[in-house]
Amino acid sequence: MQTNEHEHVIEVTDLRRVYGGGFEAVRGIDFSVRRGEVFALLGTNGAGKTSTVELLEGLAAPAGGRVRVLGHDPYTERAAVRPRTGVMLQEGGFPSELTVAETARMWAGCVSGARPPAEVLALVGLEAKSGTRVKQLSGGQRRRLDLALALLGDPEVLFLDEPSTGLDAEGRRDTWELVGALRDQGTTVLLTTHYLEEAEHLADRLAIMHDGRIAATGTPAEVTAAQPSHISFELPDGYFVGDLPPLAELGVSDHETDGRTVKLRTRELQRAATGLLVWAAQAAVELRRLDVRSASLEEAFLSIAKQVSARSDGTATDTTEKEYAA
Repeated sequence: MQTNEHEHVIEVTDLRRVYGGGFEAVRGIDFSVRRGEVFALLGTNGAGKTSTVELLEGLAAPAGGRVRVLGHDPYTERAAVRPRTGVMLQEGGFPSELTVAETARMWAGCVSGARPPAEVLALVGLEAKSGTRVKQLSGGQRRRLDLALALLGDPEVLFLDEPSTGLDAEGRRDTWELVGALRDQGTTVLLTTHYLEEAEHLADRLAIMHDGRIAATGTPAEVTAAQPSHISFELPDGYFVGDLPPLAELGVSDHETDGRTVKLRTRELQRAATGLLVWAAQAAVELRRLDVRSASLEEAFLSIAKQVSARSDGTATDTTEKEYAA
C-alpha cells in the first residue's frame, strides 16, 4: 500500500480516559503525529502521559473521543495495528534465567516477520552480552534489551516510554542516535521522557500534558520561544544598575540583582544583548561572566505547568517542580 510521507499515522481527537471511581486521567486531548516524525509527550507525574500512551497501544478502550493508529482503532482492530508497532514499556519483565540471545529469540517467535535477533542486539550495543543471563544485566543494559525487543518487528510506529531511564551518558547518546536513525528511515516515534534535554534533542514536535490536558504543543523552538530569554553579567567596578542604559528601551521586561551580578529577562534577546554590548564598548568596560541564552525547554515546561496550576486552583506553587524532579 502506498502511503503519503506527510500523512498522520497517529490521530487523537477529544480523547478521554476514566478509571474506577470516576477519576478522569485524560480529559479530552487532541494531537496528531506525522509519518517519520518523533513526537514527545511530556508532563509531570500524574499528568496523563502513560494513560494516553496505553490507549494508543490498544491496551484499553477510551472512555470518550477517538484514536487512530495507522488508520485503525488500536483497541478494536488490534490485529491490524499490533504487528506494525513496537512498544518499549517503562519496565520490561524478562525470565531472569534466560540469556540475552535466548530472550530475543523467544520474543522473535511472537513477532510477525521478525528481524534476526543478533541484528537488533547489535543495534542497541548488546551483541557482547548475548550469552549473559538477564539477571546479570545492569539496569541500563536491561533498558537496551527492552529497546531491542521493541525493534524486532521492524515497526512502522514505535512507542518509547522513558527509553533512557537507567542509562549512563554514553548509553543515552547511543539511544538518541538510534532513534534519530530510525526516524530518518521513516519510522514514526512517540516518546515519553522525564529528560527534557532528550525531548529537546530528539523531538520534531512535542506536547506538554498537565492534569490530563494538553497545556502546550509545537516544535521545541516554538514552545521555548514563548518564554523570556536571559542575560546575566557582573557589573563593572564603580558602576551600578542605574548606570546601564534604560532597560525598558533595550526590551528588558524584568531584572534582578545578586550582589554585583545582574540578571535580565527579555523577549527580544538580540536587541537587549546588542544594546548592552554597545553601551559596554562605549563605556570601555568589560562585562565579566557574561551569559546570554534563550529559554530552555525545562524553563518553558516548568513555567507552563505552574501557569496551569495557578489557573486551576488560584495559587501558584512549587509543587510542579518537585513532582518533575521526582
